[in-house]
This record gives sequence, C-alpha cells and structure tokens, in this order.
Amino acid sequence: MNSFSILWCLLSLSLLFYRYLKLNPRDRNNGGMKEYVSLMLELSRTSVRSDAVIEASFRFLIYDQSYGKHHENQVSHSFQTASTSSGTSCIVPLRTMKKRSSGFLVNDSCVFGVEFIKVVSAKVNFKSETLFIQKMNNIFSDPAVYTWDIEDFFTLKNPSYSPAFEIGGHKCFIGIYPSGLDNGRNYLCLYLKITRMDMLDQNSADLVEVNLSIKDQETGKHRKLTGRCQFSKKSTCWGWSKFMSLEDFKDTSKGYLVKTKCCIEAQVAIVGSSKMD
Repeated sequence: MNSFSILWCLLSLSLLFYRYLKLNPRDRNNGGMKEYVSLMLELSRTSVRSDAVIEASFRFLIYDQSYGKHHENQVSHSFQTASTSSGTSCIVPLRTMKKRSSGFLVNDSCVFGVEFIKVVSAKVNFKSETLFIQKMNNIFSDPAVYTWDIEDFFTLKNPSYSPAFEIGGHKCFIGIYPSGLDNGRNYLCLYLKITRMDMLDQNSADLVEVNLSIKDQETGKHRKLTGRCQFSKKSTCWGWSKFMSLEDFKDTSKGYLVKTKCCIEAQVAIVGSSKMD
C-alpha cells in the first residue's frame, strides 16, 4: 500500500466469505494520547447466515520489508449476524511504524496482511434473540484495566486466579493454567472468568470485549490477544487454551518472564447485551 498518509484502508479478502481488512494508522487506543496502527477484520453482512456462527482464528501482520522480522497479533472471534467485526487490534505504535530501522515503512510503502489459522462454520439452533450493541460514543461500561503482577510464576497451580476486580457490576478474575490445559500442555492457557451474574436473568447475556496480554517487561513488545464473547449464567469463562507457547514465555530474551516475575493485563468492557425470547 503506497502513500501511508491515507487515514483508512479497506481491503477485500476472499476466503469462503467476503471479508474486509480495516486499517486505522492513527488509533488513539481507547482515548489515550499515544497513536497506534490498528487493524480490524469485518465480514459483509450478506456472508453470515442468521442460523450460523463462524469461529475464526487469525493473525494480523505488518511485514518488515528490510529484515523479515514481521510483527503479528493473533485474534479469535465468533462471527455472526449480530457481530460481524472482530474488534480493533492496536498492533504497533505509529511512532515505531515510522522508524526507518523498523523496516515496516520503506519508500512510503507498507504491507499489511491477515493469516487465517482456522475457520469453522456451524449451524446453531435458531432462537429469537435481541442483541443491543453499543454505539461509538455510547458505551455500556468504561473499559476496566486490571494488572496482575505475579511474583513467583513457578508457585502457581493449575488453575490459578488473580485477585478479583469489577466490571459492570460483575466480579471478574484472570485465570491461568501455567502448565497448560489438556491437549495444550506446551502452552499457557489464559482466560477471563466472571462470577456474580445476579444482575442477569436466565435468558440474558452480556456481550464483552476482552483483551488479555502478557507484558514484555524489557522491550514492551507485549503478547496480546483480543476477542468478543457473551457471558451469561451458563457461560462464565472465555479465553485461549493456547495463548502462547511455554517455550516463548520462558525464553529469557523475550522479557515475558524475568527471573520468577511476570505481568498479565486484562482490559474488559461490556459492549452490548442480549436476551433470548
């Protein structure tokens, strides 16, 4: 893509469904002062049937044209008629993007991509559901940011939980399986758990946007995954069974685990609600 000064870019993709890769080079990352380059994947509404859900895992990529050290951000999302957008992923600071040494911007040209890891379409039992989605400046709840500083990672058990924090009247925890879960024994499992759902009745749910990250304590190149899910009295946990490999996490050159210490951050916002009839 030439002329990086462009504010928005829409790229049409073809993989079973019509998809669009949206680029914003001046994303403020939830109202902050620092500008980021952000990407978002969106399906055209005609590509999603009302009785189907599309479970997709994919990576956003910015290509390093000089050294081949591409920057990536893995995302999982359940696409459906009421949620055709993956949500925004702020993948690199704009200042970093513009640095000549980064290799991302060469002769006013940069290359973005999306790599699909897994796409599964499944039919769902049809029920009438009313879903309320936030407008851009009319949010259901302000994003809550919680940081969990772990002093000794090696004392954690399967599973372990952070101290509680609150979002939208719900009690939340960050959950971790430090030794992996079931068939993902070589990976960290990281997820959000919500309890105290008394505010919801049996047929209601909250649509929640979740950002979980493991901080790189040395270079700031954090491992971050983003997704949206519905929490209800029957569904109280959501996350990634293979958040990142234990090999990468324990690699001393990457700064995720410094001696015995690590830092996990959750950014959570309620972006909508639904009710089954």
